[in-house]
Amino acid sequence: MQWRTISLDDWRPVSRPVAIIALSFYLLFLLYAANNRSGFLFLDYANLAIHEAGHPLFGILGRGAEAGFGYTLMVLGGTLLELIVPLVCAVYFFFRRESTGTAFCAFWFFENFLYIGTYMADARASALLLVGSGDSDWEVLFTQWNLMLHDTQIAHVTRALGWLGMLASISWFAWRSLGQPSASTNAHPLTLHPISVPPPRSPRTPPPPRPNSQPAHRR
Repeated sequence: MQWRTISLDDWRPVSRPVAIIALSFYLLFLLYAANNRSGFLFLDYANLAIHEAGHPLFGILGRGAEAGFGYTLMVLGGTLLELIVPLVCAVYFFFRRESTGTAFCAFWFFENFLYIGTYMADARASALLLVGSGDSDWEVLFTQWNLMLHDTQIAHVTRALGWLGMLASISWFAWRSLGQPSASTNAHPLTLHPISVPPPRSPRTPPPPRPNSQPAHRR
């Protein structure tokens, strides 16, 4: 049985002004995230909407169970969906070979880890304002998994993974957009081959008139 291979085209070029604007946005966002004390960034408004949609969606997959694996899947579904959406978008742009979209979706994917870590660290304290009523997701999950005493440690690791992933996404985009030679540089040089031109042909001289071989008529 032969495995089918997927051939990918070259990455689409990114103009230098677009690359500089995108990198400036990423660096400003990192400064904004580093100085934010609430743990909730403006991108998290979109993440929160996706998160809340994940609970009923995975609740359907868990068949509305109120205990066991189906219930755990419903509680975990919010975090799963907010990671699945940017990951699917990143895969889409990857196969389209668009580095700008791939880098942004990868950055978005890892940015989710920051607030997930904040949410994890609040499992015992329960100080965050929650959408709706009931216990927080990670209070339920850590209790089921007997990890409640390690909530802050897991949260620190999660946030560290988010920072490392965002930095890796920015570095890859900078290398791809600014560090790679442009398509014109990679093009093969045009080679001019000499063309042999035959010498001009001399005009053909008309043949001499042939003598009249017919006999002359008498008068």
